[in-house]
Amino acid sequence: MKSVVICGSRRFKPEIRKFATTLKKLGVTVYEPHLHSGQKEWEKLSDQYKKFTALGLTHDHIYKIRMADVVYLFNKGGYSGVSTSIEVGAALALGKPIYARAQVKDITVTNFIHAVASPFKLLKLLKSLKKLRL
Repeated sequence: MKSVVICGSRRFKPEIRKFATTLKKLGVTVYEPHLHSGQKEWEKLSDQYKKFTALGLTHDHIYKIRMADVVYLFNKGGYSGVSTSIEVGAALALGKPIYARAQVKDITVTNFIHAVASPFKLLKLLKSLKKLRL
C-alpha cells in the first residue's frame, strides 16, 4: 500500500484528523501534520524559541513529504496557508504526486494538483498508481 502525507491548515484540525483516521482504517500509512493548538504555551515562548520551533516543525513536515509516496492537500474551500504553500513547493521539487480536497486556483501549480474529495477516492487512486514519479 502507498503512503500519504497530509498538508493543511490548523483551522481544519478536526477534519484532517478524521480524514487521516479513515485512511489508516483502510490500511494506508499516513503522515500527519502536528497541528498543535496550544496558544498559551506558544505565547510563553521567547521570539527566539518561536522561530526555532517553527523551523523544526517545517523541517519535520518536509521530511514526512520525502517519506510519503503521495501528498494530499487538505484545502477545504480552496484555502491553504503560507506553510502549506511551502509544503506544496517541496512536494513539487521532490516530484511527488499531489492530490487536493478542493480545486487549487493558483495558476502556477494547477496542472500539478488534482482534486480528490474523499479518502475512499484517494485510496482508489493509490491502488491504481503503478510507478511513482520520484
